Amino acid sequence: MAEPARVDELLAEARRRIDRVPPADLADEISAGAIVVDLRPRADRDADGPIPGAVAVEMIHLLWRLDPTSPDRLAHVEPDSRVVLVCNEGYASSIAAASLLDLGLDRAADLEGGARAWHRQFGRSRPDPEGAGRWGVSLARAAGTPTRRAARAGR
Repeated sequence: MAEPARVDELLAEARRRIDRVPPADLADEISAGAIVVDLRPRADRDADGPIPGAVAVEMIHLLWRLDPTSPDRLAHVEPDSRVVLVCNEGYASSIAAASLLDLGLDRAADLEGGARAWHRQFGRSRPDPEGAGRWGVSLARAAGTPTRRAARAGR
């Protein structure tokens, strides 16, 4: 019998360490103050639709934007913040959530099945120009949120 791929072992270990949020519970997480971070590339967000209430932070920037000790973190990220990561299918977000645990975000989680599972359950969403969607959460809170460094510099 073949040994499992190392990435499969990494994924299994990550999932033993993190909370996984079912798509049906995401609105409750947001209402309770969770920061939902959409890791998908812009092309995927544009093609499949956004997750209402989520701030887009692509994987390449994730660790710097969510490290509670980074001067480049999002202004509202604190060590006790509840952060729910979303990718396409829930694989990359699981591994990324485990990385956030390693950085000190003890309440990091991911969305089971990713954006595709959410869209299967709730349908394709469109950006809301008013900033508040079906979830009753302001997208403006997350969109354009300055980093700590930019806030200190008055940008």
